[in-house]
Formats: sequence, C-alpha cells, structure tokens
Amino acid sequence: MWLPTSGRHRDFIERYLTLHHRYTAGELREEEWRQWAEEQLRTVVALAQQGSPFYARHLAGVRADGLTLEGLRQLPFTTKDDLRTAMHDILSRDLDEACFYYETTGTTGPATPCPRDPREVIASNAHVTESWRNIFTDVFGDRAPRVGVMGPTEVHSLGDTLGDVARNVGSAVAKIWPYSPVIGFPKALQLLRDLALDVVFCTPNVALSLARAALEEGLDPRRDFAVKVFLVTGEMCTPDLARQIDQAWGARTYNALYGAQETLVVASACAHGRLHLARPNYVAELVDPDTGAPLGDSGTGELVVTMLTDGIKPLIRYRTGDLVELGAGDCGCGIRGPVVRVVGRTRDRIVLGGHSFQAWQIEQAVLGGVDHAYGYQVVIDRDDDGEDLVTVRLDLPGGPAPGQAAAQAGRIAAALGVRCAVEFPDELDPVTTTGAFVSWKAARIHDRRFASDHETAAARRLAGTRGHRA
Repeated sequence: MWLPTSGRHRDFIERYLTLHHRYTAGELREEEWRQWAEEQLRTVVALAQQGSPFYARHLAGVRADGLTLEGLRQLPFTTKDDLRTAMHDILSRDLDEACFYYETTGTTGPATPCPRDPREVIASNAHVTESWRNIFTDVFGDRAPRVGVMGPTEVHSLGDTLGDVARNVGSAVAKIWPYSPVIGFPKALQLLRDLALDVVFCTPNVALSLARAALEEGLDPRRDFAVKVFLVTGEMCTPDLARQIDQAWGARTYNALYGAQETLVVASACAHGRLHLARPNYVAELVDPDTGAPLGDSGTGELVVTMLTDGIKPLIRYRTGDLVELGAGDCGCGIRGPVVRVVGRTRDRIVLGGHSFQAWQIEQAVLGGVDHAYGYQVVIDRDDDGEDLVTVRLDLPGGPAPGQAAAQAGRIAAALGVRCAVEFPDELDPVTTTGAFVSWKAARIHDRRFASDHETAAARRLAGTRGHRA
C-alpha cells in the first residue's frame, strides 16, 4: 500500500493502519472503537471550526474538546444544499495539502469540490482493498484476476481509487470508459476480449449495455468473454437487476460499494454479497427522512454520517439523502462492520393508486418475474377516470414469448395495485442510461402525471449528449 513521506500525514496514517489491521482481524474491542471515534470526532470538529469558514459559523459555540458520541446528535446537520452554497468554504484544510482534486458531477446543480489528501485516500481505500481480497479469494482463489474499471476519468475519483485498490491486491487494471469518445462500446468490447478481463467494475446499466452491444456485434457475452465477476455501483441494483446481469454474462454480480464523491466509500462488499460499513471511518446514524428525528444506529432510516478522518473535507452529521437499513455485521464473511442495505434515495418515493412505494419495490415489481432483461422503463399516466396507469417497457433482446406481455402485466399490476401494460420496444429511451449521473428515478420513471422536475430535465439533457454506442 502506498504511504506518503510527509510527516504531517504519516502520524495519522500509521495510527490508522494499526487500528485498521486490528479491526479487520477482529481484535478491536468495542470500547477501543469508541475511544478512537470520540478522539477523532473531537479532532475533526476542532479542525473544521478552525479551518472551514462554513463550519466556523455552523458549529459556533460547540466545544470540540468535550464532545461525545452521544453529544454528536445535538449538532446541526450538514446538507447537500450546504455543500452547494458553501463550495470551497466547506474545506477544512488548504488545497495545497491535497493529492487529488475531484468534483461531483454537477448534473443537478453546481459541481461541488471534493479534494482529498493522503489521509482520506488511504483510510477509504483500505476498506475497499479488504472487500476485493474477500471476493477475489472466494471466486479466484490465489490468482489475482485482471480488472477492468469502467467509469468517468475526468475529475472523478473512481479510476484513481480503484487503480490503487487493484495495486493493493496485486491485480492488473485497465481503465475503460465506454462513453468516452476515445473508447466507445466497440473498443471496450475489444479490450474486454483481448485482455481476457476477469472482473469488471461499472454501473448496472453499463454491464447490461455492454451485453446488448456485444449481441449487436455478433458476440455472445457468456461464450466470447472471460468475465466472471461484475462489481457494480453508482445506481441502485436490486437482487432482481443483479440476476439480469448474471444471466446475460454467466457471471456473479456484487453491489461493490456504497458512497459518494462527498463522503468517500462508506461501505464495501463481501463475498456473501453484503455491504459492510467502514466503521473506523464513520459514525453512522439513522434519522426520519421527513422530520430528521433520530432513529438510532440500527434499523431503517435516512443515513447520516460523520467522517472520522481529519482530512481536507470532513463532513459532520451529513445527511446523505439515502434510505438504508443498518444491521449487525455477523454474516460470516470475515469482514467486520454493520451490514448496510441501500433501499434508495429518500426522495425517490412514488405514489401509485394511493400507496407509496420505494425505488427498490418498483424495481422488484418490474423485474421479479422477468429473465434476461437488458433494461426497463416505467411510464406512469392517468386514464380518463383519473386512475393511475403504468406501462412497463422491457428490453428483451430475444423478444417476448407468446402471452408474455399479458402475464407480466398481470403480475406487475398485482404487485403495485394499479392497472398495467407491458411493451417490448426495439430500443429503450436513452434516458435510461443516465441513472448513475442523475438518479434512478429520473432514468427509470417517466411520470407523465406531473411536470418534469429539475432532475428529469437534467437526465434528458444528458441523454441527448451521449449515444448508446458512443
């Protein structure tokens, strides 16, 4: 693992890696974690008050040296709107200390700065490294697989982060972004074949779009490629969607990590297919998404994180906007940390027939009885009587079987409680490819009952700038 030579980073990193090794070995007692978390909490808050103009105002009057984990919940939240308003004033250290500069995508608002220093890079990547080792050992044994990383390579952290993780586990890595004008889907497929890549890290949509592109090139994804593992992130991937990827490629699909540019990697996957919180790096809370009322540290609610690494941009009581389930980390995989299940974004709730549905419930209803689908879109209208009507568009490259439309429509209608029709278009709306850049809802749901919101408009603009076969 790369270590910086600078003394200002090295003290933290040496302390951190000692803690991390004991944590991953199962040797770290609960009271030791609490001591680490409270010490780092006080350090982070004091740093933010001193170095960040935003937090100097936001946490005015807070005594950092007396903070406890219980007292943390008395501090105000930090929100996405705060980040967009504060911009560089959210930073607690000077940019001179950064080793990387990143930004959010900026598709739904101003792109916010996300620089990182060596403390943040090493602390975050250490947990992803353990994740890859856990999965690769389970699938490939002692062999280090070849990895393809498919994600944006501009001011985005994905390529750097996963390149570092690949080095940590001894894997060769190729950075291949199919939507790049330099690469494109044909070149991406060629590299997948020529390099005999074993593992692909991408979004669920890219995994299925690659399979679709392979078919159009006269290739069989299961026969003509060596891919055995898809590590997916960037958008919701329910078990039913993962099953479509597995069926297309004859591979095993894992929700590889959960996080964001702003928060770094909050949780990473294990060989059993579960996400584990990087507990040395965060204090995690659950709150009611509507009221902000505390719900404890287990169960279901909106995830709030406080970062324990005193880097350039530590966030304190940051409302992620994501609805998650937190449970005991006892899945037997060997990785520590509470298990995290991402339910969806808090604002991705959809009302159909008077009942509210979360994003995962919609996807489950659509794909639960479908095999070999390469994508989907849900269109919502009102009929002449004012009742909700759902049309599901499914991409089935082999075409539907006789009677399949009626059977699927009946199944989905029963799950959602509204009338439903199913269509099998030759090609889906290009907006379905934008999920990782904007939101699942903007990509998958076309709700014609209401005027387009800013996210839907952003997804439409983005879809117009990129072809399916860029």
